Amino acid sequence: MPPQKVQTGHEDAVHDVAMDFYGKRLATASSDHTIKIVGVSNTASQHLATLTGHQGPVWQVVWAHPKFGSLIASCSYDGRVIIWKEGNQNEWAQAHVFDDHKSSVNSVSWAPHELGLCLACGSSDGNISVFTARADGGWDTSRINQAHSVGVTSISWAPSTAPGAVVGTDLLDPVQKLCSGGYDNTVKVWKLDNGVWKMDCSAALQMHTDFVRDVAWAPNLGLPKSTIASASQDGKVIVWTVVKAGEQWAGKVLHDFKTPVWRVSWSLSGNTLAVADENNNVTLWKEAVDGEWQQVTTVET
Repeated sequence: MPPQKVQTGHEDAVHDVAMDFYGKRLATASSDHTIKIVGVSNTASQHLATLTGHQGPVWQVVWAHPKFGSLIASCSYDGRVIIWKEGNQNEWAQAHVFDDHKSSVNSVSWAPHELGLCLACGSSDGNISVFTARADGGWDTSRINQAHSVGVTSISWAPSTAPGAVVGTDLLDPVQKLCSGGYDNTVKVWKLDNGVWKMDCSAALQMHTDFVRDVAWAPNLGLPKSTIASASQDGKVIVWTVVKAGEQWAGKVLHDFKTPVWRVSWSLSGNTLAVADENNNVTLWKEAVDGEWQQVTTVET
């Protein structure tokens, strides 16, 4: 698809953009309290719907896997998480509203579809909530209280297959882990153990000197290690790796951008990392054979 500018129609800053599974539609989240759905093709874009219901800036929006239907989750400064369902084409309604959090919800992330319809949410109240859909249409809630005592900024699920697992094997024991970043400058890794969320390693991952803006757990596709990227207000992106579950993660500075880094996002193969910084630059990075990270291109924005 050639580069194209998409007019979202938002009346204020756009905080997040998410493409659906098929690459046909964008969802955008804005300070104007709305979410816009935009259809995109090789040559043009088209406004399809505006979703209203939040009472504050919308920070993040994520599409569920299409096996669950056409669903979007959004989170807002208003402390609420809304799940939106498309009925007739381009007609969206609020399917569920979660108001468990007492302050801004900064990040939402759907679990790998193999784990069912499951949504993790991170809030400025310091807590992480995990909502899992039941067959009867209700939702079960589990919580990580005070995951980051001064606030959770970002969350990302681990792949459902363990590192080194052969792709396509039966998921007898799917991995249920997630990572989180916080205003306490740390990254933490969590594992669901007998229905209770616990830290997966003995200590928080501490190398950043300012708050963590984003975390992204890389797809592993049979790779022998787990990898997490974290982006921080301190200008650095750090790549954390561990070979065996339960061992301590090792961190390596990918690059010091000398300006706050807003977002990190992995390619589907898990070998290329996109980095967005405050200077409006988006760069792509790959790990070389010697273990050093190299910039491979700059994306025109």
